[in-house]
Amino acid sequence: MPVSQTDKTVVISLPNGSSAVIYKYGATVTSWKAPKAGTQDPVTERLFLSSKAYLDGSKPIRGGIPIAFPFFGPPSREEDKKMGQHGYARGEEWELLKTVMDNEAGVSVKFGLHLPEAKRTQYGFDYDVRLEYIVTLAVHELATHLVVHNDSEKPLTHQALLHTYFACDASQVTVSSLKGLTYLDKTRNYAETLETRDEVDVKNYTDAVYKDAGNDFNIKYPGGGIHIHAKGFKDVVVWNPHAEAGRAIADMEEGGWDKYICVEPGMATYWNEIPGKGKWDGQQVLKTL
Repeated sequence: MPVSQTDKTVVISLPNGSSAVIYKYGATVTSWKAPKAGTQDPVTERLFLSSKAYLDGSKPIRGGIPIAFPFFGPPSREEDKKMGQHGYARGEEWELLKTVMDNEAGVSVKFGLHLPEAKRTQYGFDYDVRLEYIVTLAVHELATHLVVHNDSEKPLTHQALLHTYFACDASQVTVSSLKGLTYLDKTRNYAETLETRDEVDVKNYTDAVYKDAGNDFNIKYPGGGIHIHAKGFKDVVVWNPHAEAGRAIADMEEGGWDKYICVEPGMATYWNEIPGKGKWDGQQVLKTL
């Protein structure tokens, strides 16, 4: 079956063995298996999931592709103070709405989240918002597409980000296409810095927010890599906490920081406004190299 589900997960798969697992809790993609581009090689896991991640719906999932919405990071606005880190989207149960596509080109499924009034009151979120999330699998690709419908009469000011954990040897991975960009170095009190490296590594504790970053990024590591094509996002975050910050994360396995890099298209330095009865969408397409 190209699409199968349990009470907790939806699995999409292709005959070659490529697959993705999406938890309904948070609509979090926790696994993406695909071969190297242009080959019929065996599939390999492309995402990192902490062995200490909570998969029972009690806490947001540590790893995979969590969705940050309606803001990124800790709440900075008074109206968001009742929500936790990265907002509510990654900590709510989503519904599988339908299978969008199921053919030789790939498989695509759509999830939805529409907070009831009681939840909106709990979060202090005074907007009628419907979220849709489309996950599309091809042999060498995974696309994740977030759509925000503002059904309120008033405008919604928000952020959004796709917080992807890519499985790799953190000591050998690099990210290109960042040279010449300005970034905020959160490890140095948000110091604004010009990126001068052709290949950005995470051999040290890294938490960098690149502004006006463009749409395309290459992650490279021995034996392969991932190309990211983003749309609807102006920023990209590169993050690896290393032991100095990683050990403070309760659901991060010991040494987990050695096994991934986060490269996260999103809105991190700015806010987007959706007019009343309007919508916004952003997406990333991940392709194996």
